[in-house]
Amino acid sequence: MSSDATKLEVEGDIAADFLEGLLDIADLDGDIDMDVDGDRAAVSIVGGRLDHLVGSEGQVLDALQELTRLAVYRQTGERSRLMLDIAGYRDGRRVALREEAAGAVAAIGAGAERIELDPMTAFERKIVHDVVAEAGLRSESEGDEPRRYVVVLPAGA
Repeated sequence: MSSDATKLEVEGDIAADFLEGLLDIADLDGDIDMDVDGDRAAVSIVGGRLDHLVGSEGQVLDALQELTRLAVYRQTGERSRLMLDIAGYRDGRRVALREEAAGAVAAIGAGAERIELDPMTAFERKIVHDVVAEAGLRSESEGDEPRRYVVVLPAGA
């Protein structure tokens, strides 16, 4: 196993321990799954009633992800790119964003010159940029956090 994969597994273990402690303190049920997804550790909390840990538009999930990354940093001294998912929220969001991006690609194909999407997180923008690039079109991020959004453009624009 490569040292990078081992490092990511260690990050996942630290994150899982932190999240298990958090679930215990909050007296919440949930199982923790760990994986390595490309160049980052991926940790998921599944089972139980966890929607309140996701929050409106994933805001609580994003905060928990940052806390988990801080817990990893505290133990390793290195910044983590760990991805946290709760109750499949990010997977569902990924599907919805791919559909939204496909709609924007279709609109450009039908003659639209520019499609502006709603503001989204960096994780969400990356998903959209990837779909647009796969379709052979261009996309750019515009605006300032937390209102940064993707603009889809024809390939030659």
